[in-house]
Amino acid sequence: MPLISNRYGKGRVRVMRIHRDGERHEVSQLSIKAMMEGDFARAYTDADNSTSVSTDTIKNVVNVVARENTSLSTEEFCQVLAKKYLDLYPQVEKTMVTAHETKWRRLSFAGTPHPHSFVLDANGKPFVEVVTTRESSAVTSGVDGFTFMKSTQSGWENYVKDRYTTLAETADRMCATSMLASWKWSAKPADYPATNVAILNTLLQVFGTTYSKSVQDSLYRMGEAALAAVPEISEISMACPNMHFIPINLSAFALDNRNDVFLPTDEPHGQIECTVGRA
Repeated sequence: MPLISNRYGKGRVRVMRIHRDGERHEVSQLSIKAMMEGDFARAYTDADNSTSVSTDTIKNVVNVVARENTSLSTEEFCQVLAKKYLDLYPQVEKTMVTAHETKWRRLSFAGTPHPHSFVLDANGKPFVEVVTTRESSAVTSGVDGFTFMKSTQSGWENYVKDRYTTLAETADRMCATSMLASWKWSAKPADYPATNVAILNTLLQVFGTTYSKSVQDSLYRMGEAALAAVPEISEISMACPNMHFIPINLSAFALDNRNDVFLPTDEPHGQIECTVGRA
């Protein structure tokens, strides 16, 4: 029976590029599918892999091209990547590269765009919970899946180390989370929606503009600032799973990685939670 058509490649190759222009960073997070057509029929019909390129190699090429092209737009990056496969492998006749982008919007504070702090577009789901008896009523507001990150000014050092520890210390890492936050009202504000926005802006400003020694360190200071900014809330709770961006090891290709190219992943993740309240 004839083999009518065939193609193969690598899907869900996730990569985060950071382009640094002085203190200003540009970020581009992509999920890429790279597919190839060409002289590969014998792998299907004759169990002959002699012309086949490993899909792991296809993934490695994505990471190398990402490191060599941190400043290109998604369209330009995909064009360079597609041509790279054709240049490398004469048995490839056609390449199909598809990239889905996770959009990050630059944060601004006091009207000034911040160089390395971002918030996810189309972000978060606000919620309200009301618990009422005949004697009392309690109102809680919050947001779920509120996602933000900064590309520098975060570290993780001086933690417990034993024979099970493999993670290296760092004073400069990316820090990102998809936060579930809620705050309890002790008094009615002048405007609920506007005050909710003020709380989120306060949390983001502390996170984005100060060095973080840990997620725990940032969360506590964020909670303190929210309580100071909004007297109508009595406590604020935050649950923050880490969204990890793992530096990709490119040493096998004689390339360094100075926190330029990362593998985005959220499984497994650290889960940091706290509640900050008034004395």
